[in-house]
Order: sequence, then C-alpha cells, then structure tokens
Amino acid sequence: MDDAWTLVHDGLDLSREGLREALCTLGNGRFATRGATPEVNGSRTPGTYAAGIYNRLDSVVAGRTVTNEDMVNLPDWLPLTFATPGSEWFRPERVALLAYRHELDLRHGVLVREVRWCDGHGRTTRVRQRRLVSMADPYLAALETTFTAENWSGPMRVRATLDGRVSNRGVARYRGLRGDHLTGHATGAEDGLAWLTARTRCSRVTVALAARIDAGIPGSRPSPAADQVSSEHVLHLACGEPVTIAKIVALTTSRDPTGHDPRSSAVGRVRRAPSFEDLLAGHAAAWERLWRRARLDVDGTRLSRAVHVHVFHLLQTLSPHTAELDVGVPARGLHGEAYRGHVFWDEMFVQPWLSLRFPETSLGLLRYRWRRLPQARAAAREAGYEGAMFPWQSGSEGGEETPTAHLNPASGRWLPDHSRLQRHVGLAIAYNVWQYYLATGSMPPWCAELFLDIARFFASLATLHGDRYEIRGVMGPDEYQAAYPGAATPGLANNAYTNIMTVWLLMHAREIAALAPELVPTAAERARWDDISRRMRVDFHDGVISQFTGYADLLELDWARYRGVRRLDRALEADGDDVNRYKASKQADTLMLCYLLTADELTGILERLGYPVQPGLIPRTVSYYLDRTSHGSTLSAVVHAWVLARSNRAQSWRFFIEALNGDIEDVQGGTTAEGIHLGAMGGTLDLLQRCYLGLELRPDGRLRLDPLLPGRFGVLSMPILHHGRQIFIDADHDEVRVNGVARRTYTPEEVITAGDGDLGRRITRCRERLGLTRELVAERADMSSGYLSYLEEENPGTVDAGALHRLSDALRTTVDELLGGGAGRPAPPGHGRCAMRTAPWRW
Repeated sequence: MDDAWTLVHDGLDLSREGLREALCTLGNGRFATRGATPEVNGSRTPGTYAAGIYNRLDSVVAGRTVTNEDMVNLPDWLPLTFATPGSEWFRPERVALLAYRHELDLRHGVLVREVRWCDGHGRTTRVRQRRLVSMADPYLAALETTFTAENWSGPMRVRATLDGRVSNRGVARYRGLRGDHLTGHATGAEDGLAWLTARTRCSRVTVALAARIDAGIPGSRPSPAADQVSSEHVLHLACGEPVTIAKIVALTTSRDPTGHDPRSSAVGRVRRAPSFEDLLAGHAAAWERLWRRARLDVDGTRLSRAVHVHVFHLLQTLSPHTAELDVGVPARGLHGEAYRGHVFWDEMFVQPWLSLRFPETSLGLLRYRWRRLPQARAAAREAGYEGAMFPWQSGSEGGEETPTAHLNPASGRWLPDHSRLQRHVGLAIAYNVWQYYLATGSMPPWCAELFLDIARFFASLATLHGDRYEIRGVMGPDEYQAAYPGAATPGLANNAYTNIMTVWLLMHAREIAALAPELVPTAAERARWDDISRRMRVDFHDGVISQFTGYADLLELDWARYRGVRRLDRALEADGDDVNRYKASKQADTLMLCYLLTADELTGILERLGYPVQPGLIPRTVSYYLDRTSHGSTLSAVVHAWVLARSNRAQSWRFFIEALNGDIEDVQGGTTAEGIHLGAMGGTLDLLQRCYLGLELRPDGRLRLDPLLPGRFGVLSMPILHHGRQIFIDADHDEVRVNGVARRTYTPEEVITAGDGDLGRRITRCRERLGLTRELVAERADMSSGYLSYLEEENPGTVDAGALHRLSDALRTTVDELLGGGAGRPAPPGHGRCAMRTAPWRW
C-alpha cells in the first residue's frame, strides 16, 4: 500500500494510546468511533460520538454548582475479545506480543490491526482485524476479525459485547465534573441479534445499538444484562487455516428522521445489512467519490500523507451526510471530549475549503447558525444590543455554553473563565457567509438575513466617544488577554481585530443587502453603518497596530525564563502571576487581520478610517507580534504560516510543517488524545489553496491566482467546484494552470465542453496505443501531467475546450473521438473539428 495513504502505529505504547485512538478514529459525518482496541483494558479510552447529541449536567466545583453541556459518549459497540484454551481473555498488555501494528488506510477509511502473540502454553496466534464506520450507510459500522493458529489447532473462544457502561471520562481535567450522561439502559435479543438502548438524562435523546455476528457457526444466545449484552462463540481453528468472525452494528437515535423507534430501527437496519465484504465495497466506493472532490496533490510521501490525514479527519467529521443534520463544526471533531464537543469559531478555518468542494455541507453548517438566530437575537436584546449575538461556545440549542470556570492543571486551581467575551465569533460566521457566496455565486435569503443581523449587532456594539466609534468590553482571539491588569471587570477596549473586521462587515453588508432586496436595512441604519465604517477607532504604538487600547502600557515578558512554554497563562498563574500584565499572546490576534484580509484590503480599511498607512506597517506588525506569541493554540502556526508566506517563505514553511504535524506528532503535548484540532486541519488545507496557491475569489465571479509556493514545494494540484463548475488548478514555481491552460484569471463564462464519463478511459486508451507516458503527452499538449492524470483517473464531466483540442493533437485523434464520437455530438464552440493528422509524427 502507498505510504502516502497509510498512517502506521507500530508496537504497543500505553502512554500514547490516547493519541493513537484519536488519530485512528473512524467516522462518516453522522457518528464516529475512536480507535480504541476492541478488547477491554485499562489503557483504552472508548468513545463513540454522534454529531449534535449533547446533554447537560450539574456538577459541584469549588463549592458551587456549575452546569455544563457535553457531547455525549454513546454506548460502546466495539468490544470483542478472545481466548485460547486455558487462557484468560486477551489483553495486549498482559501477553507476550510478537507483533502489534495498526494501519489506518486513509484512501478507503479502514483501520487494520495486526497482532501476533504467544499464550502461556506456547501457542502462537495471528489476529487481523479490519474496522469501518460506513461512509455509504451512515447508520452502520463493522469489525471483522480473522484468526490464524500458527502452531496449534483447537477452539478459540470469542465474546462480543454492546457496552452501555460508558461515561464522559476522556479528558483528565474534566473528571471532577459529572460524566454520567446516559441512563435508562435496556438490553435484549431478537432472532439472534443483540440490542441495547439508553437515554441521555436531560436532553432525553434515545440511542440504540443493534449487532449481528457473522461467524458461519451458531453462537450462544445473546445474554442481556442491565447495561450490556454479550454473546459467546467458539471458533474451531486448524493450524495455518484462517477463520473469520464479523460484527455488524447499527446505531440509531430518536433524532433520526425516519424509523418507528430507535430500537426497532437499529434491529431492522442490522438485520438488512450486507456482509462485511459488501459493506466494505460500498464504503470504499463512497470514499473514492469523496476523494475525487477532495483531491489535493503535493510532492513527497510524508507531506502527502499529512495532507491526506487532514482531509480524512475533516471529512469524517463534516461529510455530505452532515449536510442533512443540524450540527456545527466541533472544534475537536468527533474524535474526543475536549472542549465538550462545542462549536467555537473553527468554522472560519474549515468552511472556505469545504465551500469549494462540498458546498452543500458548508451550507448545512451555515444553516446550523441560522436555526439559532432567534437565540442569538434574544441574547443580544438581553445584553442591550441589536441584531444577533452568537455565543463563543455553542452546543445543541444555541445558548452560551462557555463554562464560567476552568481548571488550571499546572496549579490545580479553578479559575474564572471570561472567554465568552469573544464576540468576534459572529465575524467568523459572517465571513463564511461571504466565502460561500464567492465560491458558489449563491446567496440564499436566510444567509443574507444571518449576515445582516450580525452586522446590526456589531454596529450596536460600537459607541461614539469623541470623534471615534469604540467597541469596549470584549476579548480578541488572543485568549491570554481577558482584562486590564487589576481591573474589577473583564474585557478590553478597541481590540484591533474586532474593530477592523467590524468595518469589513459593515462595508460588505451593503453588497449583501443588494442581493436580498426584501431585507434592505433602513436608510438611517445604512447611514450609521457607513459612518461607523469611516470613524472606527484603531490604536497604534511603536509603528505597529496595537492589539487593543492600552496594550503599549503592558510589561515585556521575560521570554528566556518561559522559553518553550506554550500555555503561558497556566504557567504564570501557577507562579502567582497574571498573563494579563504582559505583552504576550497565546495565538495570532492582530495578525488575524493579515490572515483574513489582503494587504490591499487592510490598508484600504485603515485609509478609509483616516489613518495614514506608513511604509512597512504590515511587516513591522507581523514581526512585532511574532516575537511576543507563545503559540499556545494549534491555530497559531496556521495563521503565522499564512502571514509570513510572502515575506519570509522559509519561516512560513516551518510554521506550515508545524501545523501540518500538529496532531500527528502531538506538538501541544497530550492534547491530541482528547480530540484532533479540526480548525488547524482545515486551516492547513485552506492555506495550501488560498495562500500558497494565491487563490482569490472575487464578487464578480472571477478567480484570481497568484501562487508563491514555498521553495520545498514542487507541484500543487487540486480540483475545486466554483460557481457549480469543477475546474482543475495546478501550479509550480514557474506558472499556474487552470484546466491545463496557463493563466492567472478564470471566469465561469469561459468555454468548456461536456464529456460523457468515459473521457478518461479514452485518453488512456489512446495514450497506451501510442506507447506514450503521461509526462510526454502532457508536454506535447502543453499541460501539466497532474491535469492529465486528473482527466484520466477522475473522468470529469467537463473539460476546457482549448486543452481538449491540444490533447487530441498530441494523441493523434480527434475531439469527437475523445468525446465518444457519434453523430449529432456538437463540437466545442469556437473551434471547429480538429482533423486527424495524416502526416508522420515526429516526437
């Protein structure tokens, strides 16, 4: 198998099992299961999470009652263990392991485990397991186990279980909080099928699992207990002959749109489910379709593998199945319980990539926000503002789910949490509405309503002080800076990111209103928005943009003392100090402006506000804050790689590699085990397309490409879906090509022609008949080999007409023949028929 498509974990390292489990999570956008071992042992952290299933519990913390809403850890469908004669049930940490390996097949979405062990009687057995969470049928999952006795023959006992004895215990610092979200367990058996149901305590969502065991021989009748149900099977192994058992599982909930009830639905689905091999075939085919749209080619096996890992986990959390659900973008995916499964602002890093490949999924995520518009409007009214105020942490209902206290593991103290003051989450939602419009050319009225209500909120946040509008009492993206030193109340004044992006928001609100005439704001409202967008306050100091008013008065930190410490807030608090006293950032804050806006956009806004932009302002600002950032968030490396791409390519590359390997190598030191960082993964993919490729989407429907690849890149290639048309972009250090044609701009009106699904096969047949390599044909057709590979392998429905004519010449055939021939097929417009050459060819 190509190493670029395989993530391997060799050996058993109990200290890193949590990391491996998170990275080996399998999901389909509806639910996901961590890569925990099927046999129960003390080192595993099982987790199955369904998108949008939350529950609320009260806990007593530091003498007071706090309420937290969590994404619920659902009953465990995985448990399956085995025993050789006279031995205990297999546990990898208790036996003599001869081989132990996990391989995650990223192309097909399959986790493979290979185990070889010797029991206490000298018997050596090989076990191979394959696991999937079906991307074809989002209700099904399966585990296949194949045993091979290498030096013995005899019975192998197997026990399969559905286990409801789970709780939210996946994050150590949350273990002082309640995690017993499930209650009302029931189990049973029906026609040899086992089932288990449970209900969330507060939200009252019923969850059902049903399992079928395919072993070729009858097993014991499932034995129901109060909160688990098991069946035992005896497989007769002959030396050297493999024997297979498969566990097919269905997971349903009371939130599903169809089904009489979850239990009968789960039982019916698992009864009708095909064999493991057929499930695998449909699942692999579904992944193949996803990869056609998500293809992103870079040079080098290690780099390609890391990119594939990011695409893979993004699509396992946010697949086309997600579009049908009422869910947002959980910051840690469906991979663990960190941040309690809440939705923050990570969608801003994820959706620009999705909108150009899976716009229906991106639209579904925007709909999650729109459905919570009434709650956001109520929150704004309650706080004394207009429009819609979205919460920093969102869950099931759209209320503010940010905890009021958090535990500092470095000191063991519970501290106030003021991060709910990050009002800028609304700016992220509006930004994604705009990006969706640029990618698709579509602005549903409800999207315009969402955008305009966010604009109303930020306009009402701005109050006139002297001759400038100010926004006070907020936090920016830098979560270290929550208050002024010694202040009685939290919040900062005139955070530059919030203020400047508010100006951006109000400027674009005019364009959004023009797309939805029935929602046009009043003349007075439009006039005030315009006034704010010309007189918003921004502070400066030392020739750079100030992060907020008063930032210049903060102390400089002794960075040598805290070298390598990513979470300065925790370290300083443990030392009896306060990070609010220092010019120190957790992650990019002011520099987020350079991430979201081009240099021209940023300087244009500052000039609109009447601030003279001195030469070198942006690079000075980048350098200033880079020197004062601890990178305590995985998002920080993404943003810094972006903002340095044009000024310091070597440093940009280092940050990009850190972001790319952030979860794979667990650079934050233990956090990946609690769930992958979805925003950072989406951000690296968006960085490749919009930053390194220089892809700029314009309101007039044009694409502008201005690539500047890092020196270590060879070729960067990808298909995107722009205004309903799939186009292929690839670039190297010399030029950029769209559909095989060198160009810097592209418009949806450009001539392309339709294929019939067999174009790729015809190209391959012609090329092989002539005995030509892809590289040679691509050279003769004046296109990249990546684009030719795309045509041959993906069979696109449309292709650039000019490229098709050049290709027909290179292959000594005609356009009609490549398009399938046949009478009545019109030639691509503007070209006429490309005649078959009769003169000898010279290569």
